[in-house]
Amino acid sequence: MFETPKDFKYDEYVRDTTREYKIAPNDLVSFRLYPNNGQQLINISDDNLQRIQQLNQGVNYLVEFDGNINLPLIGRVQIGGMTLREAEFFFETKYSELFNDPFVLLNLINRRVTIFPGSGGDGAVITLTNNNVKLLEALALAGGIADDGRAKRIKLIRGDLSDPQVFLIDLSTIEGISQADIILQANDIIYVEPIGVTTRQVLSEISPILGLFTSIITLYFVIDRLD
Repeated sequence: MFETPKDFKYDEYVRDTTREYKIAPNDLVSFRLYPNNGQQLINISDDNLQRIQQLNQGVNYLVEFDGNINLPLIGRVQIGGMTLREAEFFFETKYSELFNDPFVLLNLINRRVTIFPGSGGDGAVITLTNNNVKLLEALALAGGIADDGRAKRIKLIRGDLSDPQVFLIDLSTIEGISQADIILQANDIIYVEPIGVTTRQVLSEISPILGLFTSIITLYFVIDRLD
């Protein structure tokens, strides 16, 4: 799966550009709005009371395929590619035309990534419950790298699958572990390359021979010391 040619040029991960999760199409956003900077509302009109109460309960809204989201009172607006903080500030600015000092809280509900931990065709779809989940955390949620997985060759596939970004990550050394803090984005694919079938077969076949050889060497040294 996901085989790349030997001369394949992997994308270079730039840490500063993806320090937070970016809102993506098909994300489900929990939206809450509190006028008066979150304080209890006083003297609010009956016409707006029901709408405000609904917004305060945390209604879920879908980010559409083009990055737009359709919200009460302000209609359809573009938030695709924003971080949560950027989107909250954006909505506070929008709703300030309608309410006094609005306070907005957003949360993401259904962000998912697909992980193949290195055991052949086994895979898992993991729901990201925290806002900024890192690569190492997601691997842990999937049970870690499989015994047959190659920690030095982990592929992170991101974006449009017709022309995705592909990052090669090495988690086999302490120096390489710094790459594990990549913030995952919606629909990322994490693929741990498995040890090749041929390699496994060779190791399986020579293991008894190596064990016998080791036993003979050990016995030789024991007899030599007795002499």
